[in-house]
Amino acid sequence: MTVLAKITLAAALILSIAVPFGAFAAGEKTKGRYKTALAVNVFLFMGTLVAAGAMMFSGHAFAAETEAAVSSVAGFGYIAAALSTGLACIGGGIAVSAAASAALGAISEDSSILGKSLIFVGLAEGVCLYGLIISFMILGKL
Repeated sequence: MTVLAKITLAAALILSIAVPFGAFAAGEKTKGRYKTALAVNVFLFMGTLVAAGAMMFSGHAFAAETEAAVSSVAGFGYIAAALSTGLACIGGGIAVSAAASAALGAISEDSSILGKSLIFVGLAEGVCLYGLIISFMILGKL
């Protein structure tokens, strides 16, 4: 991909975000206008990403077969490591939000259960650590 194409795509991404919300901010702020601005934003952003993907993968590859296979396996390994960390942290965040809010409510009624409630919040945070450990194991194999 040429430098001009990269600059054009970066400008298109910035404009796909700025133009719909700039138009929303300039007018009357109603729920319908916000939904329209959000829909236009998503449409333009995804269109720009599709165009960027088409431009990026339109070139020719002249690498050897074995190098391509090794690089694709490494790429999938990096994706797996990122997904294991990301999804574990999202799940841990959801669990911590539920456990911590319930723990705060219970502590406000009876302060003697502080230790018990912290155990449940800590267990929910452990999910994130397990995802991170799996990521390190995957990256260690690459």
